Amino acid sequence: MRGRILPPGTMMTMRERAWHAGYDEGVAPSIDYEKVTIPEFFRRTAAAQPDSIALYFLNASLTYGELEHEVDGLAAGMAKLGVEPGKRVAIHLPNMPQAVIAYYAALTLGAEVVLTNPMYTGREIEHQWNDAQCCLAVTTDYLYDQRIRDRRADLAPETYILARVPEYLRFPLKWLAPFKLMRQEPPAYAGIEKESGVHVFRDLIDDSDRKPPRPHIAWDSVAVLQYTGGTTGVSKGAMLTHKNLAVNVQQMDAWFGAAGSDDEVMLVALPLFHVFGMTVGMNWSVSRGWAMVLLPDPRDTRRLVQCIEKRRVTILPAVPAIFNALNNYPGIEDIDVSSLKSCISGSAPITQEVLERFEELTGARILEGFGMSETSPVTHVNPHQGERRIGKVGLPIPDTDAKIVDLDTGLELPPGKEGELVVRGPQVMLGYWNQPEETARALQDGWLHTGDLAVMDDAGYFQIVGRKKDMINCRGFKVFPDEVDRVLMGHPAILEAATIGVPDPVRGETVKSFVVLHPGMEATAEEIQAYARERLAAYKLPRQIEFIPELPKSTVLKVLRRELRDRELKKRA
Repeated sequence: MRGRILPPGTMMTMRERAWHAGYDEGVAPSIDYEKVTIPEFFRRTAAAQPDSIALYFLNASLTYGELEHEVDGLAAGMAKLGVEPGKRVAIHLPNMPQAVIAYYAALTLGAEVVLTNPMYTGREIEHQWNDAQCCLAVTTDYLYDQRIRDRRADLAPETYILARVPEYLRFPLKWLAPFKLMRQEPPAYAGIEKESGVHVFRDLIDDSDRKPPRPHIAWDSVAVLQYTGGTTGVSKGAMLTHKNLAVNVQQMDAWFGAAGSDDEVMLVALPLFHVFGMTVGMNWSVSRGWAMVLLPDPRDTRRLVQCIEKRRVTILPAVPAIFNALNNYPGIEDIDVSSLKSCISGSAPITQEVLERFEELTGARILEGFGMSETSPVTHVNPHQGERRIGKVGLPIPDTDAKIVDLDTGLELPPGKEGELVVRGPQVMLGYWNQPEETARALQDGWLHTGDLAVMDDAGYFQIVGRKKDMINCRGFKVFPDEVDRVLMGHPAILEAATIGVPDPVRGETVKSFVVLHPGMEATAEEIQAYARERLAAYKLPRQIEFIPELPKSTVLKVLRRELRDRELKKRA
């Protein structure tokens, strides 16, 4: 299906599609978008409601007026350090106020943001920052101390701005935090030595005149290089423009906005370096003037529950592992989480059992959706008020076209047939940074090839059945790990499951499942296989079951099947 590359995200007049009939009342197939850049969204909100809370972080809070004051200070300081349109700024921070401030400060100056996972090793940091040729990096004192100082000669940035966790906290936590953070392993607080090219976040703001340059920013200019493993495993920077990000915010607003009030509270537990957290957690909140509750570690279920109860959180974008962790939090039945109204689940399939249990506990409604780094990220969501089909990622959102194509021929397949999901729409990336061949492979005739295997039903609801690279081939039969996992997690003793293909001399590959049991519960491999046999075709059955204490997960709690495969191959070597 190779062909000429059309400009991705080109505005188009949407033809009538099957899924349009499933849209909620008032949601149009196409939107007349405001050509507003991401920093303009922020400025508009700060001007309209300066006294509204913008963010909460531990015992601290900032209003939109205060947040704008800090953004202006940092932007002015960055400008004196050489940040200008076209330069790239790395933001290497957990979810804390400084991450939000640095993001909008860099974009205010027309710079391009490179969001970096704070859990990255030095090697991963080096690849990303050098590939993007970042001129400046905003990181923390302890990350600089542990992973950057000794590698500076090998890293592209010449200038560093160091933030500290306690900077925006209030007394007494501001005073107590350093002692607690220094006792962590590894420490989360470090001394800042005087070094060439190193500046202190708070000092840089306080010493600035808070009058940053305000260059003209083209709507179709790059805002973010969102690095992704992609379908090949090669780390690539998806070039997301202001248009891509602003359009996706407006698409989300059209889909959900009519049901939301002006005083929603968004729990931002998903890392801001992840495109789901950046767009849905931060940019959408800022465009609506909602309060964000920043949580640095999504694995901290105790803190997550406390935030929901204390801050009366109403919207929770999350991954299934977070909903599952909340369901199983000790004493959750006695904690008031009734403020929750709307939850968006993405990144991996959510099981019916997890969804129904969470909704019973909270009274909220979970809507499963789909997106990618390359699509800013949202392309599909279940209707907010209309028919929701559990196990499916929903309908393509306004101005988004999608189809299923044959893996071999590239021809479009009819409803009910499995193939690769391809999408197009104004939220689709410009391409991959400095990788024309990868761009040509991913973007063909204006369609983004997602690498996800999916099926569409007659009503236009899409279901993701797996990734091309995760598909298991058993004697020519295709097995999708997500389907096996969903079945296994329906077993009352199973907390989590992850399935991979392992080499088999007769079958080519055979199915192996790794299983985590609920605390205090027992099950045998034979019992689990008998349970699966009633619900799966024979060729899909896990021939091997391994019980493990926990599944390997990424920082956004996505199961790392690749790590399980690597472990398995090492054992067989």
